[in-house]
Amino acid sequence: MIFYKTEEEIELIRESAQILGKAHGEVAKHVKAGIRTKDLDKIAEEFIADHGAKASFKGYNGFPATLCISVNEVVVHGFPSEYELKDGDIISIDCGVFYKGFHSDSAYTYPVGDIPSETLALLKATKESLYKGIEEARFGNRIGDVAFAVQNYVEERGYTVVRELVGHGLGRSLHEGPEVPNYGKRGRGPKLNEGLVIAIEPMVNLGVRNIVQESDGWTIRTRDRAPSAHYEHTVAIFKDRTEVLTTHKYIEEVVKL
Repeated sequence: MIFYKTEEEIELIRESAQILGKAHGEVAKHVKAGIRTKDLDKIAEEFIADHGAKASFKGYNGFPATLCISVNEVVVHGFPSEYELKDGDIISIDCGVFYKGFHSDSAYTYPVGDIPSETLALLKATKESLYKGIEEARFGNRIGDVAFAVQNYVEERGYTVVRELVGHGLGRSLHEGPEVPNYGKRGRGPKLNEGLVIAIEPMVNLGVRNIVQESDGWTIRTRDRAPSAHYEHTVAIFKDRTEVLTTHKYIEEVVKL
């Protein structure tokens, strides 16, 4: 189901998204070699709770943590663990916040110390593809316009797009319609109408596009174990504009790609 939001409801999602953005920023301060990924999860969980909100992911279909933490070849849905980050790793941190009845959702992939130049280029291209998608997320356009923009941008640069996992609508539920793929054709798919709130989230691989699900039932990694990057924003469609409700501002005060 696609649920269109009122301006008042979008304002509540924006409030949720501000807490989320600041939680990401708090975690960003600690993303460095030597920290355990479970410690990053605890930082986020405590920050969100201290601001009167709840972590959207914890307990969702049995997911055990506040953050999805995906290192190196893990695309998405990785568990926080005893793993200590190492110089040269990349780490995708995906988080959702539930506040005043509404969810927000965003993700960012970080370099840890010095990473190979080809991996850094992957991170930059994936992040740029998110904004290419957002440029096409305009009233009257279609989901396919967003999807094509992401796919075209990264494939022109030699990367591959994960096809089995998609962005989504969100609001009172963490996952609502429509699905927002990162590949597709212009002019296809549901129309972007006023009041639509969607999470756009490119997942882009350095190697082949194929993925594997690990035995834990959650963790998704690249089949060839090449690095994967993931960036995400929650956006709202108005007749005269598109607003990015989530923010990477607090991350980027700490981390420079």
